[in-house]
Amino acid sequence: MNRISLVLSDVDGTLVTTEKQLTDATIVAVGRLADHGIPFTVTSSRPPFGLRMLVKRLQLRLPMGAFNGGSLVEPDLSIISRHCIAPEVAVRAIGVLQSFNVGIWLFSAERWWLRDPNGDYVERERRTVAAEPTVISDYDSHLSNVSKIVGVSRDFDRLAECERAVKAALGASASASRSQRYYLDITPPSIDKGTVVDALAQHLRVPAAEIVTIGDMDNDVSMFVKSGFSIAVGNASDAAREAASVLCAKTNDTDAFAEAVDRFILPRLGET
Repeated sequence: MNRISLVLSDVDGTLVTTEKQLTDATIVAVGRLADHGIPFTVTSSRPPFGLRMLVKRLQLRLPMGAFNGGSLVEPDLSIISRHCIAPEVAVRAIGVLQSFNVGIWLFSAERWWLRDPNGDYVERERRTVAAEPTVISDYDSHLSNVSKIVGVSRDFDRLAECERAVKAALGASASASRSQRYYLDITPPSIDKGTVVDALAQHLRVPAAEIVTIGDMDNDVSMFVKSGFSIAVGNASDAAREAASVLCAKTNDTDAFAEAVDRFILPRLGET
């Protein structure tokens, strides 16, 4: 990889700590990329409004990928493109999630809906996306503009089993992967973080081979495959580790992103 035209990072589990904080070292590392003329942006399973807190602190200027690629948004959160889950597919997905007795959240680009405001990880998600959910009594009347459905559980093994069942039930009509061990994301078909790599390559008019990606979970594998060089942080899932070009020694709680920049990205600028 002789040229780096973009660094694209996952957010949760990679760029921010377990407590959803940007460390000083991470902010400085993003600044070092800018000092070397390397554009930087993010992609995440978060809704667009969940990326707002990153824009000013990291001085983001490029489009960002939300919903695992389901939406592409400008730094002011205006929508460039969005994809939604077909209502009939959403009904099937919700049925499978209910059969496993896991929490269910619905997201559009602007809203977050759920039935149990005291359910597993709701408070964590409030802090993460800096937004309040709308409590609803049923799901059926909110399925016309859904970009992501999330199955939520503290029973990680059950959620892994649920993931397999969702994939079998939905087939090619939706994408399903875990963005965290406790979150199962269901998004529109043929849309993933690899889609974000393609969109940004087109936006910047650069080859995808000149893009570096950084991530930690199964849903990051698609962008690892599309990019020229990929970095898994130390807390990465087995699938992400296997797909990545290199592995950080540090985790997201010990400034893995800064390690990725200093150890694996900036030194490559001197390669010929």
